[in-house]
Order: sequence, then structure tokens, then C-alpha cells
Amino acid sequence: MSGFRGVSVAAALLGGVLLLTGCTGSSDSAAATATSPSPKASASAEVSADVSASAGASGSAPPSASSSGSAAPRPSSRSTTPKATGGTRQSPASVPGCRNLAAGGEVKAAVTRAYQRGFPRLVHIAPAPGRFFYGQCGTVRYAAAQFQPTQGATEGELVSLQDEGSAMKYFRASSGSDWSYVATDGFPASEGGCRAIPQIPRALATAWRNCRIAR
Repeated sequence: MSGFRGVSVAAALLGGVLLLTGCTGSSDSAAATATSPSPKASASAEVSADVSASAGASGSAPPSASSSGSAAPRPSSRSTTPKATGGTRQSPASVPGCRNLAAGGEVKAAVTRAYQRGFPRLVHIAPAPGRFFYGQCGTVRYAAAQFQPTQGATEGELVSLQDEGSAMKYFRASSGSDWSYVATDGFPASEGGCRAIPQIPRALATAWRNCRIAR
């Protein structure tokens, strides 16, 4: 009986040892399982590391336009139009006025020939004394004359110089050109005088005192 109890105690002790050993192995296996990395997690970590390394090696930021120096310069906001300088102000060119001039024999002869070109039958004529006006406006010369017969005038000339033929005649000559007959006064003479003649500038008619006083 005593022998059987000894065997039972020994068997119980052996079972307890085995039980403790199994628990210890299970704990170690669980600890090893907990501490060992998962294959999937390791693979993901390696892929992420590779991607980060590749990005760090080749994925540098593109150079900016300002650092490359190839960008076109922006236009300046300031105007490049030169400003007018405050120099001396020039006055406009003076407009030539009209003036009364003294008529010499050459001018009177040229005006008489201009009238004779329009009336070839009037050969023996000359400006009446005190009835000749001469002036200039700019580069244009003007004349007004009343004609009378001279010695040797024919009856036909005398008749032509009566009435309307004795009215004031008006002439014009541009610079470098001959005199031309442009107008005649009425008969009897117009009360408006030479101011009523459109071909004569008003300023010159004023200088001629409206052809009331002759030179």
C-alpha cells in the first residue's frame, strides 16, 4: 500500500512538472509570436522605404523660372514716352496783312496793258490822274484804276470810254505772274465803293479808304 502511494506521488509530481513545462513553452511561443513582425507589415514597410528613397533621390523640385533666368522680363508700368520739355514757346508765324503802296509808272503801264488785253480796241488810254490804287496782301498785288483817253484816241475809243467804260476797274497779280483784269464797278459807281467788290480783300479796301481818295 505504501508502495502504491509512493508511485502515485511520483506520478503526480511528474505530471506537474510536465504541466509547468507546457505552460512555459506556450508562453514563450506566444511571446515570440507577438514580438516577431508580420510578413505583410514588413513588406509594406520595405515598399514604403523604397518609394521614399526613390522620391528623395530623383523627385527633386523643378527649377523655378526666376532661378533659370529664361523667363521674359515683365513690362515696366512706367510710360516710356518722353515728356515735353519746358523750352521757349514759339509764337505762330505772323499772317501777312494788307498794305497800301505807292504806284510807279511801271506798275501803271502793266495794269493798263492787262486791261487792253481784254479790250484790244482801246489803244489810246491811260489811268486818270488821282484814280489809281495799288496795294498788296501777302504775296498777291491788287490795283484799281479808272481810265481816260489819251491824245490820238479814235472816235470808237472815245465812245467805249464813256459811261460804263469810265467805271473803276480792278486787277490782280500773284507773285511771279502778270496782271489780270478781275472785276469792274457799276455805272454809276456803286455806293459801296471797292468794298462791294468780292475780288478785293476787305482789309485792302479799308487801306484804300474805299477807293474814295486816289493816289
